[in-house]
Amino acid sequence: MLFFTSDAHFGHANILQYCHRPFKNIYEMDDEIIRRWNSVVASDDDVYYLGDFSLTDGEKRNKVRDRLDGRIHFIPGSHDRDPHGPNWFILPPFKTIKLPFIDEITRHHICLTLCHYAMRSWPLSHYASWHLFGHHHGKLPPYGLSFDVGVDCWDFYPVSLDQVKRKMETLSPIIDYRRK
Repeated sequence: MLFFTSDAHFGHANILQYCHRPFKNIYEMDDEIIRRWNSVVASDDDVYYLGDFSLTDGEKRNKVRDRLDGRIHFIPGSHDRDPHGPNWFILPPFKTIKLPFIDEITRHHICLTLCHYAMRSWPLSHYASWHLFGHHHGKLPPYGLSFDVGVDCWDFYPVSLDQVKRKMETLSPIIDYRRK
């Protein structure tokens, strides 16, 4: 199966208040997000993670990654850096890491643009392609065929491709030139 998610912010204490997350502390938050992830993602599933994995040191980040099932394809976000050093990317071992901050994939004849940041226009956006993003923690409404796949929007679970399809059926393309 194929999943999408972003913005777990593992180990990030301030995210509890910023997003009004229903956890007592970061340990409870981290454990529960990992539990929910592993309840739907199998070891042979692919997960596109759209940034802001954690705000901790590399050793703690690696320990979190080791607890997550699936092959993670990583697109960095605004917090994916070493908070104690000058290096921007100190990341756990993922299946792939996509730079600079964007990836395009095709599944079932649908082009998906994946990015940590929301875009008003993306490759093939005027041809009914889809755009999945994070970063906004549910505070930015969908635009065209795009929406937020961050954990704050999906009860702290990754979103399956089937869930994405169902959500896209409720949205309208910006412009679809093929219909003219």
